[in-house]
Formats: sequence, structure tokens, C-alpha cells
Amino acid sequence: MLWLVSVHALGAVLAPLLVRKLGRAAFLVLALAPAAAFVWALTQTARIVDGQPIEQVRQWIPAYGVSLAFRLDPLGLVLLFLASGIGALVLVYCARYFDSDEPGLGLFACSLTGFAGAMIGLVLADDLILLFVFWELTTILSFLLIGHYADRPTARRSALRAVSVTTFGGLALLAGVVILGQDARTYRLSAILAHPPHGTTVTSALVLILVGCFAKSAVFPFSQWLPGAMAAPTPVSAYLHAAAMVKAGVYLIARLTPAYGGDPTWQRLCLILGGATMLLGGVRALRERDLKRVLAFGTVSQLGFLTAILGAGTRDTAFAGLAMLLAHAVFKAPLFLGVGIIDHSTGTRDLRKLSGLARSMPALCVVMCLAALSMAAIPPMLGFAAKESVLDAFVIGAEHGTSSYPYMLAVFVAGSALTVAYTCRVVWGAFAPKPGVADTPVHAAAWLALGPAGLLALAGLVVGIGAPMLNDLLSGYADAVPGAHEVHLYVAGWGGFGLPLLLSAIAWVAGGAMFIVREPLLRFHKNHTLPEGEDVVNNLLLALERASLQITGSVQRGSLPVYVGSVFLTAVALGAWALVYGAPWHLPSPVPWWASRTQLAVAVLTCLAVICVPLLTNRLAAALVTGVSGFAVAILFLVDDAPDLAFTQLAAETVSLIVFVLVLRRLDPSFVRTQRTSRRAAHLLLAVSAGVVLSALTYVAEAARQAQAVASGYGELAHESGLENIVSAIIVDFRAWDTLGESSVIAICAAGVTSLVFARRAAGAFAVRSRPERAEAGWLAARPAVLQRSLPLEVVARLTYHTILLVSLYLLLHGEYGLGGGFVAGLLAGLGLVMRYLAGGRYELAAAAPIDAGVLLGLGMALASGTALLGYAWGDTVLAPAHFTVHLPVTGSLTVHSSLLFDFGVYVLVIGLVLDILRSFGSEIDRHIAADREAAAEPTEPAPEGT
Repeated sequence: MLWLVSVHALGAVLAPLLVRKLGRAAFLVLALAPAAAFVWALTQTARIVDGQPIEQVRQWIPAYGVSLAFRLDPLGLVLLFLASGIGALVLVYCARYFDSDEPGLGLFACSLTGFAGAMIGLVLADDLILLFVFWELTTILSFLLIGHYADRPTARRSALRAVSVTTFGGLALLAGVVILGQDARTYRLSAILAHPPHGTTVTSALVLILVGCFAKSAVFPFSQWLPGAMAAPTPVSAYLHAAAMVKAGVYLIARLTPAYGGDPTWQRLCLILGGATMLLGGVRALRERDLKRVLAFGTVSQLGFLTAILGAGTRDTAFAGLAMLLAHAVFKAPLFLGVGIIDHSTGTRDLRKLSGLARSMPALCVVMCLAALSMAAIPPMLGFAAKESVLDAFVIGAEHGTSSYPYMLAVFVAGSALTVAYTCRVVWGAFAPKPGVADTPVHAAAWLALGPAGLLALAGLVVGIGAPMLNDLLSGYADAVPGAHEVHLYVAGWGGFGLPLLLSAIAWVAGGAMFIVREPLLRFHKNHTLPEGEDVVNNLLLALERASLQITGSVQRGSLPVYVGSVFLTAVALGAWALVYGAPWHLPSPVPWWASRTQLAVAVLTCLAVICVPLLTNRLAAALVTGVSGFAVAILFLVDDAPDLAFTQLAAETVSLIVFVLVLRRLDPSFVRTQRTSRRAAHLLLAVSAGVVLSALTYVAEAARQAQAVASGYGELAHESGLENIVSAIIVDFRAWDTLGESSVIAICAAGVTSLVFARRAAGAFAVRSRPERAEAGWLAARPAVLQRSLPLEVVARLTYHTILLVSLYLLLHGEYGLGGGFVAGLLAGLGLVMRYLAGGRYELAAAAPIDAGVLLGLGMALASGTALLGYAWGDTVLAPAHFTVHLPVTGSLTVHSSLLFDFGVYVLVIGLVLDILRSFGSEIDRHIAADREAAAEPTEPAPEGT
């Protein structure tokens, strides 16, 4: 099942390229991914119905019990059908909804395809942490999809509101799944459902999980983000907000109901908030005049309905809830698609301006009427069969003495009446001729756009008539819920006359009556209305933003001494407390102050340099003297027989010093002393205290060690991994996760450097110069005058540059056996670039590296991350070590370790970072200096006489 997600990930990566080559027709190619998932699901249906779930497990983070576990069972199969089938149809719909020159279409295609894959992964995940990862992926991708029209303020606000609410829910969900997994001693969902833990801690976890589900599925009080998300393109509304994303919360409730549906807290929250959401959403839908927002509030109402049904906790309600979930996706998606066609063909969604579309768009009218009949639960549609099963389940529960079910039946009937009313409003508003309104001019809709909506609407009719064929599949999920009633529910196109049908008839009549008297109801609602939920949310967010600004302004005043002093003060306080609390200490006697005279000499040199720094008034001198401490540390590493660390420290300190010099040349050469003597004395006292306390704490902690150092076994482990260099083994094997994280930090730092120098706010946008300035070809070709150009140094730099690169490659390859490694090799290659820049300026740098730094950074991250995933190729974990032996005809066999590929990614990444620094703090500042000189040299025109 991992291949289902992988295919979508590949499609998402290729989507921008396909859109660039094929235009909007690329969506037809991208639709093949979810279509393949749908076909595969069809082939597995018989096995799943027979009670044979499909499982696939791969190790991911075994130390924490987290795995890439996937499981397909009846519930997952139903959701897989929806996520893949409707996803494929929506992608086909996109091929005619958008124009080929639509701005940002490549990113949209990438996000929508990736979202389909994330949703499929979510419904198949059998590990709580893996489920959360896919959950958050849907949040991030939905933010991009809702904000597709980035030039529209409403789209940006809606996307921000949606991601804020769902991220809040995601944090609650994360806390809940971690607590539940720790209490159950496993994160496998199937294991938790088979042997569910209980207790107060678990109840708290369930509440947190429900908060995440309610936020995701727009259940009150988290409902307002969904109607605002209608600022997204119609395909997004049809997929994310009818069939996929908003179903994620309902799905998780359905997934956990077999284990926790009987929990009173679970039932109360789901029934009360679900019922309230159903009523509030239905009432709000009657006020809207935008067809898309009518459907949006209707979706909110239906999501509350589903939450109440699936959270009720019995076998029959679970059965009916899954049937209703399927029916809702099948009728709501074509309605959204139809509204998109109306908007595309007429240019408006205002039901007051639409008139006579039944005559001009008869095919669309038939499609939307079929879907509307299902939404209003009119026989023989699937919506009717599902609604009847819901009412039947609660009638049976009420007959068996469940006290809350009669009240819920009343809520469901009232909510169903509202559903009938706003359904009539959608059909009437879209297609009926209106007195005094001329027929709306339209242009014909493409059949490729109408086809997906038509297929879904027809499916609602066909499956409604053949509803009994769903019984085995739905029962496979519902039978897992304990406490089933004696009467097992089934779904049918016609269930005969009885109380459920009477309740449905009451809803039809009441809904029709509300539609007939809609104008008086609208006037009453307008005069007696509560504050708009959207306004309430906006005011709360504004108040939160103001409070955060006030708090931030009180503690973040832009003063670096205050920030550093706060850190030191905290460290001194906590360190002193630990020293006092841990007394008496067990220290070695006598105290080994130093191991050799060289160490003592280097320490004295370091202390003198540190003392000199605050006494200097020249910035450059202070930076150079600060570098002495870094070079001294390199000497200490060398003295202690750690040449790898010494060489790395030496190279890193050299690059850092050059960065200092490049930045400081644009600042005043001297410091300006503005602090009072008392404050400087306080700073001195704090600095000395920090040095003493932290040094003492380090020494005491080291002396207090009782267990054997973990590093004592590194030599043997390095030999087992095939590496002879222990330092390299630590970096690329034992602590490879740390190295991968640090690599991402390097990429982020490079992005920060670029934004500091290149990004300039202009007309509301960022203008970024990313391409290097190409130098002319030829050996020492003539170029524009460069102040820092040195001809002898330039010749030497060019002669030694390639040698330096070869040495860096040697260090990269030699790192497995001795001195070297990807990081230090990358720094050495970077120093070669530094030498070229110092010799000839930005033009020489462009000649040495005619490539964008971002390409190197991206390539390095791709290599490091891709190598990390290679473990799965041979069925092992992420970053699992492996080696390959290649037999060469002349040199013999060559063994290549996967760690070398990982190290090569780090090598490229570090070169990209150095190049980015040189381009930003070097070339770009050179350009600024040159521009300033040119501006100063331009003669000013004399002022006209008389001014």
C-alpha cells in the first residue's frame, strides 16, 4: 500500500513540469494516480468483505515503536474509494475548469495531487504517528489550495484562518495520540482497537483527539473556517470540503468508535456538539445568497450530523453512519462541481441574479437535481437509503431504552427539514426562472467538466437502488462495535412504511414549508440574529494578535545584549541551583587542571584573546581577535589527537572569519560606547558568573559519571558498520539523524542569508536576484574595474583552485577510513571559492561557480534525504547502513557504502552554503558599493533659475 502514496508523491513532484509541457491537460495525466488506487481498491473488495484485512508494515523509528504501518479494512476501503474515486474525477474536472495560462497552476496541480496521496495515506495508516503525519500534510496542502488565488485578500485570509484552526486541532490531536499510544504501549491502531486501554488518562487523550477531529471536520465551535474556505477554486471545495479533508475528522471518530464509542464523555461530546452543528449549519445555509456558501454551510450541517451518528457508539449507528458518510460524499461533490460550472459559464453564483438556467443548461440541471434529491433524502437515491438507516438505528436505540436518542431524533428531523429547505433553495436559485430577472446568458460547459459531476450524481441513483449490495461491506466495519442491538440494521433502497419513513416525511413537509415562506424567515432571521461566527473568529484572532504583539514588544526590544544577558542569567540561575542542590560533589583528587603544557599555553592564549575583545574599539580587530579563540580550540583538538575535529574547526573558523570581514565592511569601523559604567560592570559580572558557573557545572557533571561512557563502544560499532574512522561513523551512521537535521538547518540558514541581503520589499512583492553574474570567457579576460582585484593573487587562485577541489574530493572519499568527511571537504571546496572571490571579486566568483547556490542546496538536501530513504529498498529502516561491491576490470573490486552517498549530499550542501554566503555578503554587497559610488559620481543638474 506504500506504493499508492508513493505514486501520488511522484505525481506531485512531476506536476509542475507536466503543467509546463501540457498545460491544463496535465490534470488528465495526474488523474491516473488516484484512478489506479481506485482500481486497486476494487480488486481488493472481495477479500475485504470476506473479513481478510490487508496489512503492510515497514520499520521507521523502531526505538520509539513507530512504523510505516498500513492496513486496509472495510472502513478504510470505503474512505479509499471516496479519496481516490472522487479525487480522480476532480482532477479530470480541473482539465476544463482552469485555463492553460492560469497563474500558479503548476503549484496547484502539485498540491492537489499531493493532497490526494496524503488523504489516501491517512485512511490507510495503521500507526498513530504516521496518521498524524498525513493529517498535518493535508493541513499544509489545504492551506496552499485554499490560498491559490494569492492576489485576493479574501483567499489569503481564508487560508490563514483555515490553517490556524486546523493546526490548533492538530496540536491537540498530537498530544492525544501520544498519550494514548504511551498508555497502550503501542502506536499501532489495530492493536489499540483490539485491546483498548481505559482510565482517566485515556479519557483525557480521547478529549484531545476529539478536539482535533472537531477542528478538522468543522464541528462547532470550529465551524467558521469551512465557509470561508469557499474562496478556494471549485475543485478544492468539491474534493477537500466535501469528500476528503473534512472527512478526516469524521473518519478518525469512526475509526476509534469500536473501542471508545461506549465512553460517556465520547458520546456526550459527539452527540451534543454534532447535533448543535447540524442545526446551526442548516439555519445559516438558509441565509446565504451565494450558491457555494449555501453548500458550504450545508456541509457544516452534514458534518455535524455524521459526527453525532458515528460517535453514538452502537453497532447500528456505526453502520448507518458509514452509509451516510458515503452518501454525503457522493451527493455533495457533484453539487459543488455543478456550482463551479455555473460560475464558470455565467460569471456569478448569486442566486438572485441567476434565472432560467434549466432551459439553457438542461444537462447540468438534471445532474444537480439528481444530487439534490439525494441530499434531501428523496427515494430512491442513496441519500434516502442512508438517512432511513440512520433514523432506524436511533429508533431502535430509543426502543431499547437509550434516553438521549429521542432527543437526537428530534434534532435529526429538524436538521433534515433544514436540509430539505436549503436544497430547494439551491435548485430554485440555480435553475428556476425568477420574476423580473432576465435569463442569465451562459456559454456551453465542456462535457469533460460535466462528466465527473454526472457520474457521481448517477452513482447516487444506481447505488441507492442497489443499496443492499453495500450491506456486507458496511457490516464488516459495524460488527466490530461492541454492544450491538438484537436487531441488526441493513440499508435498502426502500425500507417499507414505519416510523423512520414518517420522520422523513415530516422533514420533507417541514422543509418544503420553510422554503415556501423563505422570505418572511429571512426577514425574521435578519432582525433577530446573533453575531456572525466569522466576525467573532476575526475579532478573537485580532485580539490574540494584539496581545501577542504587546507581550512580544515587552520582552523582545531588539537589543542583542538583553537577549544574550537573559540567556546567561537563566543559565547562571539554573546552574547555580543545580550545583547547590547536588552538593556534596564527588570530585577527583587531585584536580587535573591540565593534561599538558601545550593545553595550558593554548588556554592562556584563549583567555588573553577573550579579555582583549571587549577592550578593542575597532570592529574588524575585535572580529579577528575573536577568531583566535576558535583557532585555539582547533589546536586543543589537535593536541588531544582529534585531527578530524581540528581540521573541521579550522576550516569552519576560517569561513566564519571571512563572513565577519565581508559583513563588517559596510559598518562603521569603530564601536560607539554609549553604555554607562555601571551597566558595563553588570555585564562583566554576569559574563564572569556565567563562565564560572557553567565551567563548574560541566566539570562536576563529568566527574559524577558512574556508568561507562557510550563512546567506549564506538570503535567496535564502527568496524561492524564497515567504517574505520570513528568520527565519520558517528556523523553518517550512529548519529545520522542528527546530521540530517543539521543539513536542513544549513539549508534554512542559507535561505535566511539570501533573504537578508537579496530580498527587498517593493510594491508589495519581493524582488530577488538569484542568478550569478556571468563573467566573460577567457584567461584573465578584461572585465569592469573591480576594486579588490589582485592580478597576482588571481593567477595563483586559478592555478590552485582545481587542486583544492581535487583535495576536497579526496577528503570526501577518504573520510570513511581516515581524516576527512563531507563537511570538512565541503568547507575546503568553499575555501577555494573564497580564494577566487578575494582575488577577483564577484566576476571571478561567477567564473568559478556559474551555478545558482539554490541548486546546490537543493541537490545536497535531495541527496542526503534520498540516501536516508534507501534503506527501504532492501526492506530496512530509514538511514540503515548498506554497502555495494562493484567489480572493476582493472582496479579490482570497489566497495561503496551508503554513508558515502549521504556524505556526498552534505558535501554539496556545504558548498552551496558557502557559495550563497559569498554571493550574498560578497557579490551583492559589492554591487551595492558600486551602485553607491556611481550614484555619488553622477553630476547633479543645476537648479533652474528663480527657484
